[in-house]
Amino acid sequence: MNTRIDPYASDLPGAQREGRLGVGIISAGRVGAVLGAALAKAGHRIVAAHAVSTASQERAENLLPGVPLVQIPEILRRCELVLLAVPDDSLEELVSGLAAAGHFQPGHLVIHTSGRYGTGVLQPARDAGAVVLAIHPAMTFTGLSLDLQRLTACACAVTAEEEVLPVAQALTVEMGAEPVIVAEEHRGRYHAALAHAANHVNTLTAQSTELLESAGIQDPARVLGPLMQASLDNALSSGAAALTGPVARGDIGTLREHLQLDLPADIRTAYLAMARATAQRAVAAGRISETTAADILDLLATADPEHS
Repeated sequence: MNTRIDPYASDLPGAQREGRLGVGIISAGRVGAVLGAALAKAGHRIVAAHAVSTASQERAENLLPGVPLVQIPEILRRCELVLLAVPDDSLEELVSGLAAAGHFQPGHLVIHTSGRYGTGVLQPARDAGAVVLAIHPAMTFTGLSLDLQRLTACACAVTAEEEVLPVAQALTVEMGAEPVIVAEEHRGRYHAALAHAANHVNTLTAQSTELLESAGIQDPARVLGPLMQASLDNALSSGAAALTGPVARGDIGTLREHLQLDLPADIRTAYLAMARATAQRAVAAGRISETTAADILDLLATADPEHS
């Protein structure tokens, strides 16, 4: 096995210094291939990768040219740093299985990219003497080279024991991203926040697009794009002060008219839920009075018997 660096050194060697790591990628999906390419760009050597599907094999060929595709045990035999970029639900079983088979070695640097987990899921590797880190990029991946540029505007949640936290931070910076420390006990809350924002805005966009199309708008993206981008920018910079629309204005007549429309069931359910949450935030921020908020919530309850 290759000579290992001291994993407890806070000054992880930079791209112009000795001590580059031999990196193994499990697996070469959208995240793994892109982060592998980012590590290679920082001067590390990608020694092997695991790719099962045709898409993953093609992705590895494009982003990790010349890197041999081998079985997982062989990756751990060859590498110093192993990047586990597998689905959340597969991670625990994979780590336990590799540890039980004796594939983790003292000095291995083991990193997973799951947003859901901290380092607790890597305990079997830690028990085998590995140094364990959790680094989750807060972005969506296409698996294309353009992700490398997007990574430079990305934050990564890093979780590790205090003495090796600088290693996680340094690797994140080397990949071009900004490290944000997330405590082990807060990983679930962190991941729920990201899923709520990134996943549900997609659903919201699709629902609004459907309504515009049903209203005869041929290019919904042209209408929604500037509006949603401005709303996002305002919300991120001003918080609750950026609340707008009939609920935040206490415009009950407009809200009542919306609720009288024949909306698809999923859109109606989402509209009611978000209107209810908006009313609660608007009154907490002093945008509407408690009386107005109560009237809005009563109207929403009338339109949604399940919450009456």
